[in-house]
Amino acid sequence: MAKQSIFGRISTLLKANTNALLDSAEDPQKMLDQLVRDYTNSIADAESAIAETIGNLRLLERDHAEDVQAAAEWGGKALAASRKADELRRAGNTADADKFDNLAKIALQRQISSENDAKAAEPTIATQTEVVEKLKVGLNGMKTKLDQLKVKRSELLARAKTAEAQNKVADAVKSIDVLDPTSEIGRFEEKVRRQEALAQGKQELAASSLDAQFESLDDMGQLTEVEARLAALKSGNGSAAVTAAPEPAALEAGQE
Repeated sequence: MAKQSIFGRISTLLKANTNALLDSAEDPQKMLDQLVRDYTNSIADAESAIAETIGNLRLLERDHAEDVQAAAEWGGKALAASRKADELRRAGNTADADKFDNLAKIALQRQISSENDAKAAEPTIATQTEVVEKLKVGLNGMKTKLDQLKVKRSELLARAKTAEAQNKVADAVKSIDVLDPTSEIGRFEEKVRRQEALAQGKQELAASSLDAQFESLDDMGQLTEVEARLAALKSGNGSAAVTAAPEPAALEAGQE
């Protein structure tokens, strides 16, 4: 049962759908690391169990070889005892000949027993040999899967970091988009435009005020001339004041 459970575990791990596990994982990196640890631990367990299975197989093989060797040795002893019995019987020593024939029979019985033990072990040895070979293939498959998983892990982590960096760059570029009115630069530009408009407004207001001042000066000049003429009239120089101001008729004559 232990051998079957090991083989079943290897088959399950080899058939594991890594993509499905990664899709359901909240943190793919942690999932990948856990998969690597699981595979590594399973490989270590499988290696230990396979080593034990191989050890048991080698014991069976050794016992089988010993049974085969014992059968051959007991066969040799039976042959030697039988020949000795034949030799004694030819010499007329029937009693001793019978003893050696009995020894030959005992040796043959031991030979048959050893042969039966060897034959009984052969199917078990064949089955265990097949299991060991399958476990070795499964173990090699696990090691290959682990190597692939490590490579895939490095590739996926590198791609994840690249994607993260690209997202950060894209976010940074978006945050400083000069054409985006909601960006910091856009808001600062709007502030500058308002300040420029304010300055222009102040300049226009100042210019308007200056024009008003000059118009005020012109008005004051006219009032001063009126006051001067009035003073001349009061002092008796009214004719001069009148002369200073040309008559409409004179203006019309001059125009002719």
